[in-house]
Amino acid sequence: MKRLVVIDGQGGGLGKTIIERIRKEPFQKYELIAAGTNAVATATMIRAGADAGATGESAIIWNCRHADVVVGAVGILAAGSMLGELNENMALAIGSCEAVKILIPFNTCRLEIAGISEISLSERLDHMIDLLKHHFD
Repeated sequence: MKRLVVIDGQGGGLGKTIIERIRKEPFQKYELIAAGTNAVATATMIRAGADAGATGESAIIWNCRHADVVVGAVGILAAGSMLGELNENMALAIGSCEAVKILIPFNTCRLEIAGISEISLSERLDHMIDLLKHHFD
């Protein structure tokens, strides 16, 4: 069984949306883990349908180490993102883990990605699902 880790912070709204969208798909068996930078984000993602959840630096580091796929906003690779909730150790663990990383591009956290067109969140999530299908087939 594959382990899919969704990482989010602040209120967990994007993580909630990601989890709800993933749950609509008939992927092979997988475990869906919510890893939040804070308890509110984790709880929000668990309510959205995650199989389990954990909060904080240690939880994010541990879950990245054991993940097959990590999903989140592109900011999870940047120390200090999510209004400072995501620290250097978390960003390093996410960026250096062996898991495939599927990142949702947002021009937030002062990260601008060249070549990204202005499309809706729904279209970005559709593309995320297409990428996940590639890794689950």
